Amino acid sequence: MNGSRLSGIVLSIIGLGIAVIAGLFLASQVSAGSLGSGGALVGAMLAFVPVALLLGFGVYLFLRGGSEAKETSTMEQQRRILDIIKSRGQVAVSDLALEVGAPISTIQDLVHQLVGLQVFSGYVNWQEGVLYSDDASKLRDLTKCKNCGGDIVLAGKGTVVCKYCGTEYFLT
Repeated sequence: MNGSRLSGIVLSIIGLGIAVIAGLFLASQVSAGSLGSGGALVGAMLAFVPVALLLGFGVYLFLRGGSEAKETSTMEQQRRILDIIKSRGQVAVSDLALEVGAPISTIQDLVHQLVGLQVFSGYVNWQEGVLYSDDASKLRDLTKCKNCGGDIVLAGKGTVVCKYCGTEYFLT
């Protein structure tokens, strides 16, 4: 659990604790007859302000912590994919999916994100399911597909695709 989520839980518990204590105090004062209903209403409104602030900020921190955890998880998956590909040179996409614990469609998205971040260069043939790490300087001068020998064309920023077999080359 990250710090934001824990802080959110603690603030929410403190807010609820203040609400319970204030409620019990006001109820005991009204039942003892030392506080009228108007005074109890004013006391409840005064107690509501810190309780609402603590609960609101606590919920905000808790939710923000959840989004931070999700971002951290994505970054960890990207780093793990990059480490595996660079250390092995080539890896089957299905093996990568098993090691990362994500479906192949997620692996495709993560690889494209790594290319967009300009931290990965290599190529992949999604039909054969093999991902290759390669030196970007070699790929920049590439005119023929390494898989089938066909002509390759620019498909987008940092991506070149063979129009015959669909192999994607990622340049950084």
